[in-house]
Amino acid sequence: MRHHLKGKDYLAFKDMSVEELTFITDLALDFKRKWTTREPHEYLKGQVWAALFEKNSTRTRNALERAAADLGIKLVYLRPDELQMTRGEPLKDTARILDRYFDGLFIRTFGHEIVEECAAWMRTPVINGLTALEHPTQGIADIMTIIEKKGQLKGLKMCYAGNLYNVAYTTMIFCASFGIDLAMACPEGIEPDPLIWAETNRRAHLSGAVITLTQDFDEALNQADIVYGMSQYSMGQSEAEIVHLKASFKPYQVTLDALAKAKSDAIFMHCLPAHRGEEVTDEVMECSQSVIFDQGENRMHAIKAILAAVAD
Repeated sequence: MRHHLKGKDYLAFKDMSVEELTFITDLALDFKRKWTTREPHEYLKGQVWAALFEKNSTRTRNALERAAADLGIKLVYLRPDELQMTRGEPLKDTARILDRYFDGLFIRTFGHEIVEECAAWMRTPVINGLTALEHPTQGIADIMTIIEKKGQLKGLKMCYAGNLYNVAYTTMIFCASFGIDLAMACPEGIEPDPLIWAETNRRAHLSGAVITLTQDFDEALNQADIVYGMSQYSMGQSEAEIVHLKASFKPYQVTLDALAKAKSDAIFMHCLPAHRGEEVTDEVMECSQSVIFDQGENRMHAIKAILAAVAD
């Protein structure tokens, strides 16, 4: 498996097998053990990677910086406003020149076609730090967190409340892959990406997971082991879209009362940043069932595992 992932791009869960996702998750958990015991792991000393962030970031940027440092990677941060792309240089030209300088590219951007184009023109690995379609570094951190808190994946139920966007799509794929039942609570008129929905159902058929879209929040919460809150809108959406989505998702806010409708030992997850008072209340974020900061820490271990798995 190590050889299979070596030199491979890491772009989306929809492109990855269950075995690959399992391998990277296990590697991340092992890196967390090494981190906890302060065991050195500079396995990639001498490598130099580029990091291109076209969207603001707290967790992804800092998790990457620390993960790279622990692995011995020198990370070169590229500001988009300082690159010639801003005056119209084609992405394929930028990608090919970065490919000559660096051992890999970590990119956080807008359209998923951007990371796919970078991967098409670069021989070195490209890692997706977030696009509109998927957030696959978050996905590994989420799988880790569920394993740590619940001891298993298959047979659990997750209630997801939030907009159907990148984190939702990654969550759909991993739940379907590992046999986690997923009830997505969302208002009428919110529909998933058709290709992601089709791949989710294909994997669910193989794993036995039950994946549902429902407007009934109580039904989604019933017997849930995990309640996953998510933003009602995304970076880059218009003010009119945001106003509409806020109103549509208001009945799906995760409150303490809503959380009480799940199992008594349910955990609350959120990829952060959260809009406290919108998709989730402050009380839920701070309650004993909330695992958001363990989940946030796991982003660092997840990114470290991804770097180590794909580095050539």
